Amino acid sequence: MTPQTYWAEHAWLNDTVEPGVVIETASDGRITAVRPRAEAPPVGAVTLRGFTIPGLANAHSHAFHRALRGTVQVGSGTFWTWREVMYSVAARLTPETYFELARAVYAEMALAGITCVGEFHYLHHQPDGTPYDNPNAMGEALMAAATEAGIRITLLDTAYLSSGFGAAPDPHQRRFSDGDAHAWAVRASELKAGSHARIGAAIHSVRAVPADQLGQVAAWAAERDAPLHVHLSEQTAENDACIAAYGLTPAALLAEHGVLGPRTSVVHATHLTPEDIALLGTSGTAVCMCPTTERDLADGIGPAKSLELAGSPLTLGSDSHAVIDLLEEARALELDERLHTRTRGHWTAARLLRAATSDGHASLGWPDAGRLEPGSLADFATVALDSVRTAGPPARLAAEAAVFAATSADVLHTVVGGRHVVRDGHHQLVPHAAVELASAVAGALGG
Repeated sequence: MTPQTYWAEHAWLNDTVEPGVVIETASDGRITAVRPRAEAPPVGAVTLRGFTIPGLANAHSHAFHRALRGTVQVGSGTFWTWREVMYSVAARLTPETYFELARAVYAEMALAGITCVGEFHYLHHQPDGTPYDNPNAMGEALMAAATEAGIRITLLDTAYLSSGFGAAPDPHQRRFSDGDAHAWAVRASELKAGSHARIGAAIHSVRAVPADQLGQVAAWAAERDAPLHVHLSEQTAENDACIAAYGLTPAALLAEHGVLGPRTSVVHATHLTPEDIALLGTSGTAVCMCPTTERDLADGIGPAKSLELAGSPLTLGSDSHAVIDLLEEARALELDERLHTRTRGHWTAARLLRAATSDGHASLGWPDAGRLEPGSLADFATVALDSVRTAGPPARLAAEAAVFAATSADVLHTVVGGRHVVRDGHHQLVPHAAVELASAVAGALGG
């Protein structure tokens, strides 16, 4: 990587909007210097007009769900009918077609200012459950897709062993399952990290991993100091079934088997008891909120503020990709809480930006990203301050304009490891991302 100097018209430094910020990057893709209040770009610097923030971390993604956008919005239905459509898409994908779809999806993320994605990956095997000749062909396709799209990835290889509380996988779930946690661990151990990819673990949910195997997945992650993610209490039906099976809520079951802790992130956490909230908070477990998916599926509004007050860091994800827009996820966290409580001002723009940047990166095992400071990875994005959505407020309110008014369409530049991946709204590595998305989605839908 060639060292590069950038000059940001405005940048987010230590929760403050600073003008004229010089950002120097080295050949190793890290920031070497940050100097605010430079009135003009240094000779040879690349100018970033607008508001430059640390790269956004999408802490929860299922790349293949992008094929459902629009299709699952027809008519009504429930989470469970949505799931049947999702299974039909999952059944069609091969390593080659998944790579094509994921590359386009990750290019869309880069265009939205996302520099790192946590991919919650459970499409492991062939549709009948037979492993590919390379048992990790699907996971490797995702990592290769992220590399080609120019973003970082944490592959959260997911244990998905049961259709529900010990029952064998349904036919459409066979490709998800390794049989048991030991076989999952053997396969997952063969995955290799790289400069743009790190490996983590995931427990799909308490309904998909038997209780006596939860600890094995947690131990695998602990041995590697790797992030561990879990879907938690997305549906009240999951809670009811867990109590019937084990006499415990899902959160209490995870706590009993040593799953919770600072390296763990639970996703959704929509339907919790006060005791659940205390378990998550006191253990330092992070919570990934996915507001656009939670409202699309009518899941409900989770107790995000109570979780934060209890001690849980908050992160954000686009999950099913009803939209891919981390600024919208950040805004929705506050606005949904306003609807729920009928009061305003639960999170500042600064706090929401931290959830979308540094806290999200930490939950994905990239603590060296998410800040504009020397030593950090040179990953950042620039939001326009002169679009019809953001024009008007003074520059000192750029954070408020970005979080509460901007959309992914306002992202002008995305830089990853010091390399300009998106420039003036155009992806430099996948120049026809929309065309590629249309083609890949049509294939995934059987069109």
